[in-house]
Amino acid sequence: MTGDITTDVRKAATWSVVVSVLMIGAGVLAIGLPLVAGVAVATVLGWMLVVGGILHVALAWRSHTARSVVWEILLGLAYGAIGFYILARPLASLASLTLIVAAYLLVEAVIEFTMWLQVRGAPGTVWLLFDGLVTLVLACMIWSTWPSSATWVIGTLVGISIFFSGISRLVLSLAVRRVTA
Repeated sequence: MTGDITTDVRKAATWSVVVSVLMIGAGVLAIGLPLVAGVAVATVLGWMLVVGGILHVALAWRSHTARSVVWEILLGLAYGAIGFYILARPLASLASLTLIVAAYLLVEAVIEFTMWLQVRGAPGTVWLLFDGLVTLVLACMIWSTWPSSATWVIGTLVGISIFFSGISRLVLSLAVRRVTA
């Protein structure tokens, strides 16, 4: 019984290694072709909004009041309209998404600075300040180079995320394989 479980875990870890290597490759590809990756992200987001809109409209009948039905339908139509706009104009949408990322990073930096101010005497809080400074610099870099930054920001950030997810998954999968050997 234990041997079967070990074999199954080892097989799963092997597949996880394969997926990890593919993720690393996809991350490198996205970093190398950030515009293509950014448009792909915008397209996926557009389809998610369209499907979300369809679901809101389809499930509006589950609401208990007429007012709720109307709001669900309006929300569904808004989701669908924004989704179709993103699908029709992925580059313009990419520019908007880039501004949203810059605004998000700015808000995150303010929150990091606020947290640092509240706990600044505790050990290790210098990392909160450092994180806030790096995040603020990134937000300013993106904001100051917009709209040209729209061609690389989203794809590069997604690529970096996929790359490091692949690395961490690979390290974990190889550790599992060593333990089961």
